[in-house]
Amino acid sequence: MTQARIPVILDTDIGGDIDDTWSLAMLLKHPALDPRLVVADTGDTTYRSALIAKFLDRAARCDVPVGIGPGDPRPLPKRQTGWVGNYTVRDYPGTVHPDGIQAIIETIRTSSAPVVVVCIGPVPNLALALELAPDIAGNAHFVGMHGSIYRGHGPNSSPVAETNVVRNPADLGKVLAAPWLSRTITPLDTCSQVRLDGPNYQRLFERPDDPVLQALFENYRCWREVHEVFRGDPAQVSSILYDTVAVHLAASRDFLNVDPMHVLVTDDGFTRPDPTGSPVDVAISWCDLPGFRRHLVDILIG
Repeated sequence: MTQARIPVILDTDIGGDIDDTWSLAMLLKHPALDPRLVVADTGDTTYRSALIAKFLDRAARCDVPVGIGPGDPRPLPKRQTGWVGNYTVRDYPGTVHPDGIQAIIETIRTSSAPVVVVCIGPVPNLALALELAPDIAGNAHFVGMHGSIYRGHGPNSSPVAETNVVRNPADLGKVLAAPWLSRTITPLDTCSQVRLDGPNYQRLFERPDDPVLQALFENYRCWREVHEVFRGDPAQVSSILYDTVAVHLAASRDFLNVDPMHVLVTDDGFTRPDPTGSPVDVAISWCDLPGFRRHLVDILIG
């Protein structure tokens, strides 16, 4: 008997760092996951939803609905506008939900199986959805790329106020405190170590006719050309693929050591182990990082 795929909502601030785009590609290619909705979150959600819609269109996945979150006026980099061009959600052949919050609520409420909500950006959309419909937590698991527990971006570095937390720390505190079926995060402790290169990475270029990979690498080259710091060669190496770990955790905990702990979100955006915090399963270290890198490439190749 074929096992049913896991329904997933992806909530993303795509269009700033390129790892969100890699994660969307991974979700579309993952054999165990069933994307039910992709929602633009944070900042200019008109731009982000257009990027999502065009990517799905180019990837021949117009079966996946797009949701538009309310966004906010605080600036964030928009490094993939060159790829989006004049495309808007009005050009998308699939379903577009102008009220992305209500789309999240209805997608969870109407699902016959629990939904995994994968959030790879700040969480204002989820905080608002929970405020309007607290019952949704009872039919959903939360998986996020959030925080920094024992280390920051580099080896032997101190914890930092991680980007997806510091923009809306109070919202993350509310989301982690909600009565989800489970709560799992990948902090910088694990996700900051994911980068692809070498022969394993070169396997991705053996599928030049794959529409998902074509759209992915078009975006990667566009992003690299305007990035303020990163100057790696897209044909040789990826940037750090933080968010792919969250997508992986929607399906499996393989390759990772996941520890239950209580996590407190501070007002200045730190995520500290604290007995007064919310119970969260934390992907705290790797037991097989090379294995995950190979697995990620296998998923993307399909």
